[in-house]
Amino acid sequence: MKVMKIKKKSLVKSFLLCSACIGLGYYLHICLSPNYGAMMHANEPPFVSVQGLKTKDVSIKKKFIAEVEAINSVDIVPQVAGYLEEVKFKDGSFVSEGDTLFVIEQSRFKANVDVAEANLEKAKSDFIQIESDYKRQEKLYKDKVVSKSILEKSENSINQAKANIKQAEANLELAKIDLGYTQIKSPINGYIGKALISRGNYVHPQVQSLARIVQVNPIRIAFSVSDKDRITFLQEIKNKQKDFAVEIVYPNGETEEVSVDNIFAESEINPQTATLPVYIDYKNEEHLLVPGNYIDILVRIGNKEEQLVVPLVALAQDINGTYAMVVNGENKVEQRYLKLGKVIEDAQIVLDGLNPDDKVIVQGLQKVQAGSLVRQIEVKE
Repeated sequence: MKVMKIKKKSLVKSFLLCSACIGLGYYLHICLSPNYGAMMHANEPPFVSVQGLKTKDVSIKKKFIAEVEAINSVDIVPQVAGYLEEVKFKDGSFVSEGDTLFVIEQSRFKANVDVAEANLEKAKSDFIQIESDYKRQEKLYKDKVVSKSILEKSENSINQAKANIKQAEANLELAKIDLGYTQIKSPINGYIGKALISRGNYVHPQVQSLARIVQVNPIRIAFSVSDKDRITFLQEIKNKQKDFAVEIVYPNGETEEVSVDNIFAESEINPQTATLPVYIDYKNEEHLLVPGNYIDILVRIGNKEEQLVVPLVALAQDINGTYAMVVNGENKVEQRYLKLGKVIEDAQIVLDGLNPDDKVIVQGLQKVQAGSLVRQIEVKE
């Protein structure tokens, strides 16, 4: 009887131990479950991402393929012959008007200036002597010592001496000009390419170009409009509307609206393409465009028009139409049915149903319904 009693106590202890282990295992299973956090916060409002609304330019824009041109470009050609002594620029660098680019040997041209100066001094000296002789002959003629023909001959000599001085001055000026041509300077601001002839080579005015400079600021964009759009476009140019705008699409895809300095059209239509060439000049201050670029441009024709748009990701549909979920000031969700206009890139025009200060849900729509309480996280576009 005593042995049986001990066995019953052992069974009770074992049962209690097993129950505790089962309970602990179940507790750990719940705590380690992936849905544990969701179960713990099942009664808390869900998080949603919201985005504020904005207005966008929805005016009509026409797209053109355009070519970038230099308004000014210069081929550097020597004006005098001689050996090239110096190349004073770095290939591909920006040069300013008046910068010295090349130097041709100067010794011979300096000597020519010295010779011309000496000839001028001689001509002036000859004139002084001839003038003195003329005054003497004039006095003798008044005293009736010499004939009029001798006085006229002396007068001709003094006129010839004056002409010799002018000729000597002109020769000196030409010599100085040639000497100046030995320093070849940049006539414009712009980028210079590589030197086409290196130091030590003999150059002359009939040789190929030494280098080429292209102006990049301002720069010109050339494109063509069809005969159909020609009248409208010319009216826009004539009216010079204050908000006439051009957007440039750079080769890397970035877009920038630029202010137009000058816009003009050719005087006649190209008969081969039935299009009218149009040119736009603008300040290319950052030198992002270079002559020869092919780019897309967007030209707004007419007045600028701003309208409210909603992101496409915020829109949903049901049998009643298209709607967006709006989070109000009390963090409650409102369902707004919308009247929409055309699609603009990743957004759509809102004609009715939303206000500029509304915040629409762009992520987490599946978690909410009208009247739900939410916690909002505002995101940028």
